[in-house]
Amino acid sequence: MVSAFDPRRAPVGDLGTALLILDSRLKQVREERREDPAERELIERFLRSFDLDAADDVLNGACSLIYLYMEWLRQAHEANESDVMEHVVPYVVDTLRKMPRSVRPEAIPTMSAMLTAAAIGVSPTLWRRQYGPWTEAEMNALEVTCFLLADHINRLSDDHDAATQMIARLLDAAEGEPAP
Repeated sequence: MVSAFDPRRAPVGDLGTALLILDSRLKQVREERREDPAERELIERFLRSFDLDAADDVLNGACSLIYLYMEWLRQAHEANESDVMEHVVPYVVDTLRKMPRSVRPEAIPTMSAMLTAAAIGVSPTLWRRQYGPWTEAEMNALEVTCFLLADHINRLSDDHDAATQMIARLLDAAEGEPAP
């Protein structure tokens, strides 16, 4: 019997937009540059142009990124005979705690539970739905969590674009295009 929280039952969402936003943040941090107000305004204007359904699709896309990144990390840790729950979840939670101006403390338990759910093969989107809609306090925490997972993959792979390229290859494969 398939679980009600099986990722195959979850909406994938707008992975492309979620990945675009994530990649922009990764490049900003990697290049150690200040946030470009024009770039931020462009992204904000782009996101404001979405209706509620489109915004929900981007949110689902971010949850799909988190699931895919946790799946990759789980497999990588298992290949090295270690546990993703032991290494990745504490790393993300500890980092979130060190960011009280960006991440509200009440959002951290939700991020921890969502990562745990993803680590055991449960859809973050479907897991979260059982507790009601996302709150405003959780939005920054979700973005930072996604960023931390992608950055962790990039550091483990010793490739600044590994996390982005992994998703781009998946999207290409889903569309039937040859992988680069």
